[in-house]
Amino acid sequence: MPRSTLELRRLLHALPKVDLHRHLEGSLRLETLAEIAQEHGIDLPSYNIEQLRPYVQFTDEQPGFHRFLEKFKLLRRFYTTREAVRRVAYEAVVDAASDNVKYLELRFSPSALAHAQSFPLHEVTEWVIEAVAQAESETGVIARLLCAVVRHDSFDLARQVIEVALAYRDRGIVGVDLTGDEVHYPAAPFASLFKHAADHGLGITIHAGEAGGAENVREAVEVMHAQRIGHGIRSIEDSNVVQLLRQRGVTLEICPTSNLQTGVVDNFGLHPLRDLYVMGVNVTVNTDDPSVSDTSLTDEYMVAMMGLGVKLRDLRVCTRNSIRAAFLPPEDKQRLETLILSEFDAWL
Repeated sequence: MPRSTLELRRLLHALPKVDLHRHLEGSLRLETLAEIAQEHGIDLPSYNIEQLRPYVQFTDEQPGFHRFLEKFKLLRRFYTTREAVRRVAYEAVVDAASDNVKYLELRFSPSALAHAQSFPLHEVTEWVIEAVAQAESETGVIARLLCAVVRHDSFDLARQVIEVALAYRDRGIVGVDLTGDEVHYPAAPFASLFKHAADHGLGITIHAGEAGGAENVREAVEVMHAQRIGHGIRSIEDSNVVQLLRQRGVTLEICPTSNLQTGVVDNFGLHPLRDLYVMGVNVTVNTDDPSVSDTSLTDEYMVAMMGLGVKLRDLRVCTRNSIRAAFLPPEDKQRLETLILSEFDAWL
């Protein structure tokens, strides 16, 4: 084991990583925000990055789920042009590569990207696909995309998002997600749409068990047929739900720093990742929103080890879980597992 925090950080940065839960809309560089705002005349509280930071990034404020979501209201104003959308998508993959992420599933909301200028959903989706493909070719990262439906969307808008995801499933879109306010908006109204997506080969992940309780995780698994759960840490509140996750082999996409900022856990010492791991649930470690949370996957690994009691060998298991839960064909997952775990083991 490394003898110092600095040595540990160097080791964790060097490890090959997999991030299954990263939002494009939460990955904008602050420098990029300021440049886009000045270029396109977006009215901001400040164009100074440090003064802008509290409006778009979680700083020292009181944790809270809805307070966390508030950050995205301002962020959605930056998708003003094709060039802006492409830049944000490109930089999200480049930033992942700089953290030695080897496989990335980047989720985005076509409706959120389209909103600022009423762009057609298929156009913004093509822009994201093009930018991600460019970043892939330049960095060597394997990046795939998930289209997100927002819980407060109308059924018709959700249907359009699912149709877009299906239309581009041969160009890097591998799954669909349900995001947003799980406290006030249930998942069940969208069940038929997600079943349609699954029947046509897309992976299903559902945000649940974060602000809402374990019953939302059960709904996601039994009603929405989720293969993965975004966050899902409140599953631990119901032993029957934990058993359900084990029986169905459902994977939890856990994002420790985000969980603290949204107030789901009061401190890292109370985070249930390690307990869920010991109980045999397939847990993974992810970033969620690197820019909003001011984090990287290396940071999340540091938190897991220093705050949550996770060992290096446990991180290896989490990495293997991530690869096996990726929305990829079996042969691609096998190649990825052999490549990443052999490189991982070289550092142990």
